[in-house]
Order: sequence, then structure tokens, then C-alpha cells
Amino acid sequence: MLADEIAGRVLSKGLECGADFSELFIEETRSTSVQFKDRKVESARSGVDFGIGVRLIASNQVFYGHTNRTDLDSLLAVVTRIGHLIQDPGRVDPANSKESRLLASLSESPWLETNYQDLHPVRIWPGPADRQTRLDILHAADTAARALSARVEQVGASVNDSITRIQIFNSEGLHVSDKRCRTRFAVQVTASHDGQRFTAHETPGRMQGVEFLQNLDSGGLAVLAGERALRMLDAGYITGGQMPVVMANGFGGVIFHEACGHPLESESVRKESSPFCNRLGQQIAHPAVTAIDDGTVPHAWGSVNIDDEGMPTERTVLIENGILKSFITDRIGASELQLPRTGNARRQSYEYAPVSRMRNTWIAPGEHTPADLIASVDNGLYAKKMGGGSVNPATGEFNFAVEEAWLIQNGRLGAAVRGASLVGKGSEILHRISMVADDLELAAGMCGASSGAVPVCVGQPSLRVDQILVGGR
Repeated sequence: MLADEIAGRVLSKGLECGADFSELFIEETRSTSVQFKDRKVESARSGVDFGIGVRLIASNQVFYGHTNRTDLDSLLAVVTRIGHLIQDPGRVDPANSKESRLLASLSESPWLETNYQDLHPVRIWPGPADRQTRLDILHAADTAARALSARVEQVGASVNDSITRIQIFNSEGLHVSDKRCRTRFAVQVTASHDGQRFTAHETPGRMQGVEFLQNLDSGGLAVLAGERALRMLDAGYITGGQMPVVMANGFGGVIFHEACGHPLESESVRKESSPFCNRLGQQIAHPAVTAIDDGTVPHAWGSVNIDDEGMPTERTVLIENGILKSFITDRIGASELQLPRTGNARRQSYEYAPVSRMRNTWIAPGEHTPADLIASVDNGLYAKKMGGGSVNPATGEFNFAVEEAWLIQNGRLGAAVRGASLVGKGSEILHRISMVADDLELAAGMCGASSGAVPVCVGQPSLRVDQILVGGR
């Protein structure tokens, strides 16, 4: 997408401006989105987005700009503009500048081409020929949900896919490219009765192409969401208080992701805004807790081959038997904390500078069954499906709604209840996880932070939290 010679000239200009490191991130994304609502296609869109991000790093400070143009003059203009922000214009010696050294090295040897294994090969790339496949999936979801009950008021569904090609050049001689494909289905079912309404969702996604849609049971997912909406429509409201909670697998992992995962990102740690600063090697969780961030899971929604700095992905053990083993790092975080890079530099697009972000993050499975966990609770709550919420990343304090919840009474599931929320602090909850089941499941989601929204998987097996504040009416 960008010629090597132009890349070399632009990177050299960045060093001439006083940067210690310069980088180009070239990206082209082709995307398609079909939205289905009220038994018909509400919108169908496709488009192409292209741009180049230019990053300069000086003394671990980031200076960033981007453009949609590929000509040398436009790229040099971006570098010059952000280069003016670097405070210390006298640091460059023209006679022995980094620009001169880089151009000399590039003339003597080719770019350092990094080879990596494609961990997520796509069998069928999306394209216009797949239009009917998308429509059939959406119709099937709508029909299945509406067949459940006259109380089903509204059904919405969507299919989204994207193909992204990237190139990365940097002033260390790196030149690497990657091609990424992601496809996602979402269904939302709203049930209503006597003035009451409840909405439930299912949103699977994979790092795959059309083969994901071919293997998708969209009708079954719509029924799953619809039955949940109908159950919760008839549920009574919970009375809150401190109690033990069994959190179901899959999307239950959103609490660990938000309240514990973000504070483990080096972006938070290096700014000393994490409760886990200076805690490496220390006990930060119950011994039953082992937590992993992994970009190598085949075809998982949050997986990558390389991160957005060109670093190959890997499996990173964050917590092992309750002991903090590693942080989630990018180039700057690893440099400041003097830790290895873990391949976690991520960004929404070329418009954002990359920072350390999670990929697929989960709590590892234990030895119990989900039934063991429920049987261990006399009076508590079973959080079967988590909803949205908020978290303070500096403290790990969180408040998350529970989309589907059930009372636990004398070791058995009781009545369904609505209006529940889980309120707590991540660093404290980690110590209260006393039982972990063997039913690990991952769930697709989008995570927003300073480098934009990126695809991630959250996950966990079912687990027991000995005590947590349950909000209610």
C-alpha cells in the first residue's frame, strides 16, 4: 500500500525532528453492515476507509497525526507538524543525525521483514455475493423470536463484517503487514406486557469470514434472547444487600475485564493510576484465580496475528494461583516498566495512537462443576447473564447490571429476579472468588479506551464470589 522508499523518507524526517522512534501505520478497511428491524431491512451499508497514522516517540512521549493521503509531501507535512511539538529542537546534530544513519542503513540492507504464522486463516472472504446469506440469517432470527410469544414486541438483528489490511514501518527497520477479517451477528429481542418491557441480547462474533455465518444458528440465538426477555418480563424485583453470588460463565467475565483487566494494562500502571502498581510477584487474588490474556486463540473475536506495533501475539499469564505474574504491555509501557512486550498494542484505526489493550482475557477453569457452586450457597444470587455497567479504572470500583438473575435458596435455584446490579471493587473481589468451575466460555465484545474501540473477548467459567453488594429496588 505504501512504497518502501516513501516510508523510509517519512520515518527519517521524524527522527530529524527530534524523535527517538518513528512509525507509520497504514490501514485499509472494507466493511459491510446490514440492519434488520420490524421484519424488514432497515439499512445496508458498505464502505472503504483508508488512512495512515504517523507516530513519533521522544523520551516516551507520544506525538501523533494522521492523513488519508499517500504522497510524500502530505506525509512529510504531517511529520513536520507533529514534530514541532517535540520540545528540544536542538537535540539533532545534522552532521550525524538519526536521519543520516537511518538512510544509510536502509541503503545497505532491506527492511526487516517479520514473518509470523497466520493463526486465523479465513476460508471464505466476505463480499457482495454473500448478500443472500446475510438476509437469510436476519430473517431466520426475526421469525424465530416472533414465534415465541405475542408478547415479543420488537426484534432487531444485524450482520457486520470487515476486512482490514495493515502495513507497519518503523525506524528500527521493521516492515510487516497483516490482513484481518471479522464477522459479527447481533440480535436484540424486546418483550412487553401490561406496561412492562424487557430487552435481551446475543452478540457472537469471530475472526472469520462467511464460514462464521454458515455455521451460525441465528434462529437459536434469537430464541435464547427472546426466552430470556420473556422470563425476566415476569420476574419480580430483587431486594439488594451483601450476599454470595455465583456468576455464570462467558460474559460474566466482563467484570474481571473492566475492574481488573484495565488496571493490569501498562498504560494505567506506568501512569501510577492502577491499584496493582508495584505488586508484581505479590498475592492479589484468591489462590483459586488464574487469569490469562491471549491473542493466539484460533479465530476468537479478540485475537490477532500481530499487534498494532507489529509485535507477534502471544499467551500471557497475568495472575497464577492468585499471584500477579505480568502486566499487559506495549512498547512504551514495557520500556518504562522494564518488562517484556506482550504484543498488546492496539488501536481502533489509523486515527488513534496504539496503547496497551486486552485481547481475549479470561479466568482459567477450575475443578468444580457449576452445580457445585450453586449447592454451596444457602441464600444468594445466580447472575446468569451480565449486562452493561461502569468502572473507575483508577480504583477498580464497578457497578454492573445483571440482565438475567435468579435467587439461590438452600443450594437450589429459586425465582428469577430483575433489577439486580453488582457493585464492588475489583481488587477486593479477586480475593473473594473462592470456587471456580470447569465450564470456561468466551464472549465477544467491544472495549473502549484511549485508543478507541477494539474487539475483545471476555470470559470465565462459573465462579463463586463469597460476598458482593447486590443492588436492587
